[in-house]
Parts: sequence; structure tokens; C-alpha cells
Amino acid sequence: MAKEIILKNVSKQFTTKSLGTVTAVENFNLEIEEGECFAFLGPSGCGKTTTLRMIAGFEDLSDGEISLSGRVVSSKEKHLYIPPEERKLGMVFQAFAVWPHMNVFENVAFPLRVQKRPQAEINERVKEALKHTGLDGSANEYPSNLSGGQQQRIALARAIVTNPKIMLLDEPLSNLDPQLRESMRFEIKALQKKFNFTIIFVTHDQAEAMALSDRMLVMDMGKVEQIGTPTELYNKPINRFVHSFLGESSFIKVNVAGNDLNVEGDRQLLHLPIDPLMLKKGQSKGHLLLATRPNTIALLSPEQGDAVSGCLHGTIEQRIFLTNFTEYIVKVGTEKLKVQTPHRIEFMPGDCCCLDLPQAMWYEDDDQQEAIRNQRQII
Repeated sequence: MAKEIILKNVSKQFTTKSLGTVTAVENFNLEIEEGECFAFLGPSGCGKTTTLRMIAGFEDLSDGEISLSGRVVSSKEKHLYIPPEERKLGMVFQAFAVWPHMNVFENVAFPLRVQKRPQAEINERVKEALKHTGLDGSANEYPSNLSGGQQQRIALARAIVTNPKIMLLDEPLSNLDPQLRESMRFEIKALQKKFNFTIIFVTHDQAEAMALSDRMLVMDMGKVEQIGTPTELYNKPINRFVHSFLGESSFIKVNVAGNDLNVEGDRQLLHLPIDPLMLKKGQSKGHLLLATRPNTIALLSPEQGDAVSGCLHGTIEQRIFLTNFTEYIVKVGTEKLKVQTPHRIEFMPGDCCCLDLPQAMWYEDDDQQEAIRNQRQII
């Protein structure tokens, strides 16, 4: 398959009053294939929207090169910059960005009028775009008379009316209610299948990213942490940050003494397999971080736990009844673990319990990174 979007060593620096020069995106490399739906996922300030704006041409890059559909559109070394209107992109943003003084037809027709297309072509293409976004019959309505979902459909229709090869979507569903957001995901995928455009979808919502994307990346502090399919990133996260950002996580700080592992503040030994290389890192630093998913931990009574080798004894600190499961906070030593169970499993605060941990993932602790991450929220 042809490479539709290529970023080579792309970087972007900003100058801020409080932090001085900040690198928003650092040495970003990525190749996206034709017809692929690719999601950028990460917290506020990680650089995902800045990267999208550089691809669109709204921000010039500080270093590197961007190619779209086989054409270089931005290059610092070549002193090349192609403006947004010449990059042949469709774009949909978080704010619906529809013009209130124009009816639906004129909103969708606007990019074709800028291109000075014949009226007959405009009529036909707008009619098709409205049909494929469920707006046929609303051509003469004004945005103020329509719901948020319908206004977002106007933005989608306006994006596809020019038959773009690449669609850039920046948090397009975040202003919609949860039920409408879910239905719009299916509509976006249906539009992609119909028109075969390549999508970059920027979001901080992991459910959207995993539902829509063929592949995705997780960004943190301007850098790409991991690229892969949603299944690969969820099941094999490369570090603590990716693990915590994709799905619910429980982390336990574990002391390492020789080949013995025990929970911080507790003398119970952990009987879990661990990679020798990771064990060596833990021995040099004194501790490691064990990562699990709360819904994979078995919550047992002390009697049940005694019959299972390697269970950890703890105390229920909190019980929260949620829609699909019951969530418990369990204290083991000085650590607190989140555990999610079916409603039929009932414990009360103060009860003793046992935790049967599944095969876990192990990471080096990176608490100091959190302070830096919080500073970047302004970017």
C-alpha cells in the first residue's frame, strides 16, 4: 500500500512566558498508509493537536519534513511551506465551525465556491454530501435550528464535499452527548468505507480511539510512546504511562531484595514471574512497579485465598457500586489497589480479603515525570 502521510523528524518549539522555550513535538516520525484510520491519543499538552495543525498547515514546523499523498508540503531544510487551502484536506474540529448566517446548503457548498466550481457541480456534490451525512431534507435549514449532532454532520458534509484523500479530525465528537457520540463513530467509519479517504483522528478519549482506528499512537510530552493496533497497545503497553492511559490500571510498588519481591510496606512475598532483566533493574533501584488491570484481579475471601498459592492478604477500604461492576479499593501494606468485580461478589469496608493477581507487567517507577507532564497542560 502507498504511504499517504509521512512525517520525518518533525519538531515544533513554542516560546511561553512561564516556561520559556518548550518543545511541543520532538523528533516525530510516522508513516500512515492509504485508506488507514489512524488515531493520535494522549493527554492535554502532549502535542497531538500541534502535530495535526502542522499536517494541516496551520502551524509551520521548526524542523523536519511532512509529505501528503506523495508531495512534500512542509520542509524546514528545503524552506518549503504549502498553505492549508492547497493541501487538499478535509478537516473537522471540536467546535462545529458552521456559519450561523448560512443555511446548511451554503455551509457545505462554501469550499466549492472558494474553488469556483460550476453551479451545477456544486448542486450535485452538495446533494451527495448531505445524503451521505443524513442531512438530505435539511438543506434550507439554518444551524441554529439544528441539534449538536446535526451541526457536526454539517461539518462532516463540508469536509467530504471536496472529495479529499485525507481527513483530519480533531476531537470532533467531544461536544456531543455519549449516546450520539457512539452513533457518530459508526457514521464516520461508514463514510470512510464509502469514500476511501485516509483519516487522522485526534482524541484524548481512549474508547473513541480504540473503536475507530486501525492503528494508533500514544503521545506523551511531545514524544511518541508507542504505535500499534488498539489490541497491541492495550495488551502489551510499553511503559507505565501507556498502561495507565489505555484502560483502567492498578499499580503496586514492589520492593526488590535479591530474588524476593514484596509489596511496599508489607512482608508478604509476591510469587509472580518476572523478566530477569527487569529484576536486575529493580535490584539496582530497590523497587519496581507492578501493573495489572483491575478487572483481572480475583477478589477472594481469606478462606478461599488460603487455598490459592501466592494470594495477597489485604483489607477492603472502600466499596463503590457502579453500573456494570462493583469497584473496591483494597489496602495491602502501604499500597492501595483498585479491583473491579461482578456485583455478585460482595465485601464491605473493613473486611479482610485475598487478591489473586494475574500474570503482571513490570515497569520502572517514573513518579517525577508527572510534575513535568502537568506543566505542559498549557501547550
